Amino acid sequence: MEQDLITLAGDDDTGLDLATYAQRAYLEYALSVVKGRALPDVADGQKPVQRRILYSMWRMGLGFGGGAGAKPVKSARVVGDVLGRFHPHGDQAAYDALVRMAQDFAQRYPLIDGQGNFGSRDGDGAAAMRYTEARLAKISNLLLDEIDEGTVEFVLNYDGSTQEPVVLPARLPFALLNGASGIAVGLATEIPSHNLREVAEACVALVKNPKLSDEDLFALLPGPDYPGGGQIISGAADIAEAYSTGRGSLKVRARWKIEELARGQWQLVVTELPPGVSSQRVLEEIEELTNPKVKAGKKALSQDQVQLKQTVLSVLDAVRDESSKDAAVRLVFEPKTSKIAQQELTTTLLAHTSLETSAPINLTMVGLDGRPVQKSMRQMLMEWIEFRQRTIERRSRHRLGKVLDRIHILEGRQLVLLNIDEVIRIIRNADEPKQALIARFNLSERQAEDILEIRLRQLARLEAIKIEQELKELRTEQGKLEEILGSPAALRRLMIKEIEADTKTFGDARRTLIQAEKKAVAEVKVVDEPVTVVVSQKGWVRARQGHGHDAASFAFKAGDGLYSTFECRTVDTLLAFGSNGRVYSVPVALLPGARGDGQPLTTFIELDAGTQLVHYFAGAGNVWLLLSNSGGYGFVAAVDNMVSRQKGGKSFISLGAGETVCRPSLVGVPPAGAAGATGTAAFATHVCCASTGKRILTFEISELKPMTNGGRGLMLMDLEPKEELAGAAAYTRSVRIVGLGRGDKEREEVLEIRSLNNAKGPRGRKGKVADLGFKPLAVIRVE
Repeated sequence: MEQDLITLAGDDDTGLDLATYAQRAYLEYALSVVKGRALPDVADGQKPVQRRILYSMWRMGLGFGGGAGAKPVKSARVVGDVLGRFHPHGDQAAYDALVRMAQDFAQRYPLIDGQGNFGSRDGDGAAAMRYTEARLAKISNLLLDEIDEGTVEFVLNYDGSTQEPVVLPARLPFALLNGASGIAVGLATEIPSHNLREVAEACVALVKNPKLSDEDLFALLPGPDYPGGGQIISGAADIAEAYSTGRGSLKVRARWKIEELARGQWQLVVTELPPGVSSQRVLEEIEELTNPKVKAGKKALSQDQVQLKQTVLSVLDAVRDESSKDAAVRLVFEPKTSKIAQQELTTTLLAHTSLETSAPINLTMVGLDGRPVQKSMRQMLMEWIEFRQRTIERRSRHRLGKVLDRIHILEGRQLVLLNIDEVIRIIRNADEPKQALIARFNLSERQAEDILEIRLRQLARLEAIKIEQELKELRTEQGKLEEILGSPAALRRLMIKEIEADTKTFGDARRTLIQAEKKAVAEVKVVDEPVTVVVSQKGWVRARQGHGHDAASFAFKAGDGLYSTFECRTVDTLLAFGSNGRVYSVPVALLPGARGDGQPLTTFIELDAGTQLVHYFAGAGNVWLLLSNSGGYGFVAAVDNMVSRQKGGKSFISLGAGETVCRPSLVGVPPAGAAGATGTAAFATHVCCASTGKRILTFEISELKPMTNGGRGLMLMDLEPKEELAGAAAYTRSVRIVGLGRGDKEREEVLEIRSLNNAKGPRGRKGKVADLGFKPLAVIRVE
């Protein structure tokens, strides 16, 4: 018999079951991906490959030292150095990271100055690394300037031949300035870019007052600032919520202008695109709308495709991409005629293309504790401020050590100049001049070593004056450094001063406009006219113009029959109720004509696996329906409450185990003055419930409450064990009860007001047994 566990032997002859080994190995891999590839660090905002590229280029002397930029070198040389010293991975991965850091449309503040073809926002790739050249951009000084001042920890590289920094000593929070995007194992990040001035102001405010309110903080940092500009149309509350939780989604759209042409003509010109959207993508979407392709598995274009095509072509005549070096983005849209309203064209384009889209926010990164966590905006800034304080402390302590060492050396030289003749005599005559100098002048070994190595020209009289001046400057600097290290307030003042200086050097104006707007919704123009919706028992649907049609005149496929007809208007909505409690909505205007058998309703919606459509209703949005389930619960709701733009429908009726949805019943339009309702149509006054046990209960409809968000509702009827609610209907004078008699023969009976009043009682009671002679299956309103 095979062993239940496969074991792997270790050096100590102990066993490890396969599940434990696999779990441990996968966890190590996951952590490696999370911390070693995909997520940025809150300290410097860089992923490991980006950090290694920047550090390698700094080592190669490709920075802006002394105020002048170094001559760029071939990108292949940079990639080779990165791979050989720090990052033993694929060269294409390293080059792709380098390219992205040089793209001004991908990063708000590019860290690399690229020479040559580094790709375009339309998805064009960069030239091969043997053709392009690169050097560090000036703003990269904010990441690298202090790296040799003891500010950060260094670790051995992959083969132990050299060292690399754990993080870079960032002078500003680059995790926010340039943002980041990445997918790890079980984690993802999507940090948008921000404006340098706004981020710096927020940091300064938090340094001055760590308890700054969220309202004041978000006033200083109102929202992302994308490289390509565009407009954020989400409200301030939505942005604040995303910043407070670390996750959210913002609505963004393009920016455009209207150019007036000769003879009253005009054209719409898009000049800025939302993040992640290219001109090519918009053109492809326009092509798909105006020249749609038949979907896989379909024989013809869907009704949605035909309608969208007609909508777009009715307002748009032509589109051109005139983007160039002078205009990074210039998409020209010509209207069908100059008489078309400008707002109509813009709304159509925004609603059906990526000119208006969503931009995600997911502030996940590696924190100062080394853990990958989703953080709020405040947590991000506070952690970076803590990192910056540590960096300044380490820099100051490192500098103080150098200052004290230099002071020590200069004090030794000062002593030599005061006793120059004796020092020369000791050096000439002593066998061990170093020890003799230490013994005679009480010097340290460091000072004695320096004196023995000093040049003769440094013994001139002027040298004494220089030493005195340098000592004075160093002692002044020593005092400032000791004050910084000994006073948290002094450290904070220095931090604020440095942030403000960097802001003055590198700050620029905001590119992305933040202005709340309503989401663009393309309204399909539908002629408001009467129509009769015909639904079959198997869910085939069609619409016939006008009212007053004889139901017997409608033909159906073999084995199918009439479910019901609904006299409504083309601007109304058809609702389909699923066996899972979801409600699916289809505009009546989209339904096929009455010729033939119609079309399955399932072609308009997307049903979950195992779900079936059980009931239907078509009517105006302000019409109320009585909804119930076989468990005896129900409520009233308006058609508008159930409408959803999603093809997957809307979860609306809560069902218990084994419960089913009963046939919805028309209540009517509430009298004028009722909450959210208009109109004067008849409104039912009572509710009739029937159980499968042949019991009937009626009560006033005022005992029910409307539920705009759906749910389970209130108990309509108290059911006996093994008994179900056959149905519930709202009525004014009469209802029809439908069921099965002997031999499963369909039976029905109409109950008038007198019979219904005999079963009257409070809601939730058992009701009275009725002499129906058959088992009820549904209750339908008659009048």
